[in-house]
Amino acid sequence: MRIAFVVDQFPALSQTFVLRQIVGLLDRGHEVDIFAYSPGKDPVRHPDVEKYDLLRRTCYLTTCACSQPAPVRLIKRIGLIFTNFHKDPTAVLKTLNVAKFGKGALLFQVLCQIAPFLGKGPFHILHCQFGNLGELGLLLKDTGLFRGKLITSFRGYDISSYIRSYGHDVYDDLFKRGDLFLCVSEHIKEKLIKLGCDEQKIIVHRSGVDLSQYRFRSRIGRDKAKVRILTVARLAEKKGVEYGIRAVAKVLQKCQRVEFKIAGDGPLRDKLQSLIAELKVGDNVELLGWRSQDEIAELLQKSDILLTPSVTTENGDEEGIPGVIMEAFAKGLPVVSTYHAGIPEVVQDGESGFLVPERDVDALTEKLQSLVGQPALRTIMGSQGRKFVEAHYNIDRLNDRLVSLYRQLLDGELLNTNTGLFQDNRLSSKLATNKPTTILSG
Repeated sequence: MRIAFVVDQFPALSQTFVLRQIVGLLDRGHEVDIFAYSPGKDPVRHPDVEKYDLLRRTCYLTTCACSQPAPVRLIKRIGLIFTNFHKDPTAVLKTLNVAKFGKGALLFQVLCQIAPFLGKGPFHILHCQFGNLGELGLLLKDTGLFRGKLITSFRGYDISSYIRSYGHDVYDDLFKRGDLFLCVSEHIKEKLIKLGCDEQKIIVHRSGVDLSQYRFRSRIGRDKAKVRILTVARLAEKKGVEYGIRAVAKVLQKCQRVEFKIAGDGPLRDKLQSLIAELKVGDNVELLGWRSQDEIAELLQKSDILLTPSVTTENGDEEGIPGVIMEAFAKGLPVVSTYHAGIPEVVQDGESGFLVPERDVDALTEKLQSLVGQPALRTIMGSQGRKFVEAHYNIDRLNDRLVSLYRQLLDGELLNTNTGLFQDNRLSSKLATNKPTTILSG
């Protein structure tokens, strides 16, 4: 199959879930092209970016040069007609349809948006990796440039703060014309249904972890060692790092054999550094900045507890499910987190970790103290987490399942005409084969 991924940033350390799907598809013999709006600003890259030469497969959707003066932008857009007309004359002419696209046609905005795709196809699957990117897929269908199947994944902010900003009807056209909608949690599925998406088009497809790279490590024998707490997150409001720091500061009042490392960077770094100084915990709490994927794996290996105190922001922004939770479970760490979005679907409270209400510093403190003081409990919970990930978040199985979804959608087998429901329960057993697939019209 030929598959196009549309993403907001690539490569981005905070979006390894996209990278794992791309690599999994390539390993299974499929062709993948990546269309990204930005290369991101991460100072380090995942090693698979170089290993698979993924930048060669990546095209950046920056042709419009929106930061330039309007006359310059217009001239460049007009130039796109002459540089791209030979690639697909019909598609280029359709972008100039004022009756359909209005101002977007007059200002050549539509042509600007689809230009990077001209001469790249045809694709069997166009997979938009966030809900707000699905509109581009519809535009490609409208111009006749894409005639395969349009899949859109919803992962968190695209179904929370994005809705608040653009309205509850922002996805109406996408829900009507899109072929399949994937989401990482039942929580997001319920939100999609409430917004009007046909339940028959929705499948929960979770983000997995490579268990071969995240091997289980028993923590037995570390009873007298310093207890190491880890947070891996972008330093943004919804990650709730402030509440983690405050909770650890309270733990340190009773037990000094604790250290807290925070891997990641973001807009709140200075504020959080000031908080660490204010609470006088700089000897035990450290902001590490960005770390490579290998360094994150090493930090998980050396840690005893993962802390992910996620919160809903003032503008309604939510997580999907932080991927580092699955990575921590794979390594045998218990997790302390919050009743937030899809997290309770992964962290089994009292079994593989603890869950507390959002922004409840005292509750976070209590659960951290419990784990700090009970190494045997950490071991038991870590083992339970590993079993859960093996059963539900194995990336190899999930990538096999993704390919099966693609194939069944293309072959018209995904919808059960008797029940009106997707044949989700058969997908994991229907493994991929690289048989030729006909490109179906959109």
